[in-house]
Amino acid sequence: MIGRLSGVPLEDEDGAIVLDVHGVGYELLAPLGTLGRAPREPDGRVTLRIHTHVREDAFTLFAFANDTERLAFRTLISIPNVGPKTALAVLSALPATELARAIAAKDLKRLTDVPGVGKKTAERLVLELRDKLPVLGSAGPAAPAKVASAGTNREVLTSALVNMGYRAAEAERAAGQLETRLDGAPLAELVREALVLLAK
Repeated sequence: MIGRLSGVPLEDEDGAIVLDVHGVGYELLAPLGTLGRAPREPDGRVTLRIHTHVREDAFTLFAFANDTERLAFRTLISIPNVGPKTALAVLSALPATELARAIAAKDLKRLTDVPGVGKKTAERLVLELRDKLPVLGSAGPAAPAKVASAGTNREVLTSALVNMGYRAAEAERAAGQLETRLDGAPLAELVREALVLLAK
């Protein structure tokens, strides 16, 4: 089993990372923004925590910026009917500490905003995770939900990008380029598009 990899990222496209480790390119699946959150050495190397997922027909490596994110992923996939694809979608939209807050507040709205998570799945996540996610860190009261509008969506998007490790100026620039999409587009979709812009 592989638990950690250190190397130079060669590709990062929509959650698919190729990491060069001494000339070997490992294909990794990761939550959006993982490389932005992972500590980076001066030579460009990053160290990622790995979850090795083995099935009869597949051997897949999932990468995370830190142990907390990997623990959240492992906790998610331990829930019946929640597979790696859904777990990645959840962590792409809600980093581990944000997920813990949403679970603690029983915030079904934030959970159902995640692509592929319906009301029943969100209710199952709250039920199954309420006693498991406090280990992820301080999960204080969730902030009151804001009314969706271009202004508040911009704030939420820039905040999400900063939490992923991008500088405030970079986050503002990406949000500015998505100005016409801010009103009405799902947050997860906006984050994906912003990460594409920031990678250019």
